[in-house]
This record gives sequence, structure tokens and C-alpha cells, in this order.
Amino acid sequence: MGERLEGTVALVTGASSGIGEATARTLARAGAKVAVAARRKDRLDALATEIDALVIEADIADREQATGAVTRTVEELGRLDTVVNNAGVMLLGPAGEAPLEEWERMVAINVQGLLYVSHAAIAPLLEAAQSGPRRVADLINISSVAGRVPRSGSGVYNLTKFGVGAFSESLRQEFADRHLRVSLVEPGAVATELTDHLRDGVRDTVRARFRDIERLAADDIADAIEYIVGRPRHVAINEVLIRPTEQSW
Repeated sequence: MGERLEGTVALVTGASSGIGEATARTLARAGAKVAVAARRKDRLDALATEIDALVIEADIADREQATGAVTRTVEELGRLDTVVNNAGVMLLGPAGEAPLEEWERMVAINVQGLLYVSHAAIAPLLEAAQSGPRRVADLINISSVAGRVPRSGSGVYNLTKFGVGAFSESLRQEFADRHLRVSLVEPGAVATELTDHLRDGVRDTVRARFRDIERLAADDIADAIEYIVGRPRHVAINEVLIRPTEQSW
């Protein structure tokens, strides 16, 4: 059990399902006020009935919507202590057959969207780190095992996730002495909707890779995020790689 988060505010992107939804619930249970951002407002509304969250309908691939999510969180909830950059898309498949639009979409969400949110959040996070109740703030970027291990058919997804890792480490170094902790979480196979967006002919191939292993649940990743955020001010968890026990790659 980590420190409680009463008096703090968290923003979670991609919160309409999967890891984002689970993380919003977990941080709310730990005492944080939570803003949830995603495109599917109906799902956010349903989540908000459970955890009394601030609902922000936003496509973070759009610069104004992404920065607006941060602005609304600070204006309506009063501060910003934790950001979980979870929104992302995984569009795999052979490069020779890939629609360019899929590559552009991954870069737009996984990289540009994360940058938009991070850029807007730095100032309020630094402000929160200098004030009560905990005098520390957290920026948590959700990457993937794909940010460490390239695979055939995953080139652009690998590109985006390797980039998230490099960006996170640079920010960590820059803001360490100001008590803004920057953490990278790299999940392996998780039972979420991520593969639902794959095109026909690729979806079944990708899902077959995980057919014989017990995948992680979204709550497993949310638990890791709660652990990171719940550490005392003098403890920073820089990176967490978390795979299913049976995933060997």
C-alpha cells in the first residue's frame, strides 16, 4: 500500500476502456480527484457515475483538444498532480501492405498526442510538486514491450514506443531535481481492445500469438501505476516492464 492521494488531481487519457479506465478507477480509490479524457463520451459518462470523475471528450491527436483537456482539468479541479498518458493505438501488419493512414494515425496519437498533453501539463505539474499535500508530481507515459523489442510487422508501432521511452528519460533527467517524477510503463500482452482496431487479415494473426498464454488484465497495469504514484516524495520508479508470466518475448 502506497501513500494516499487525497487532495491531489489526476488526468488519465484514453480512459474509456482498458488500462486507462482501470487506472482512473484505481487512482480514484486511492483518494485522487480524476479527470478522464477520451473520444467515447458515453463510456466516460458511465465511468463517471462510478468514480465521480470530470469527463472530458477529446481526441488527443488534435492539439487544441489535447491541451484543452489539461486546461479544463486545472481550471475545474484546481490543480494537476498526476498525468497518465495512456491513449494509444496499435496498428500492426506487414509494411508492404500497410495503408499510410495507419502509420500516420499511430504517430498522431502515440507520439504527437502524448507530446501535446505533456507540454501542456509540465507547468501545472511543476507547480503541484512545489505545494501540498505531497510536494511531488508524476507524469506517467504508457509505452509497451514494443518500445524495447522490434518485431517484423510492427515497425511504426515500435518507432512510436521507442520514441516515448527516449522522451520520458530525457524529461526525467530534466525535472528530477524539481520533484516531477517521469515514469515509463511498458506492458506486454494485456487483454484490452487494442487488437480490435487491426485490419482484417492481421487481427487473427496477432491474436494467435497470445492464444496460449494468460494475458495480463488492465487492472494489473493500473496496480503498477498506483504503486508508482504512491511512492513517497524521495522515491521515483523510473521504468516498469511488466509481462505475463508466460510471455517469453
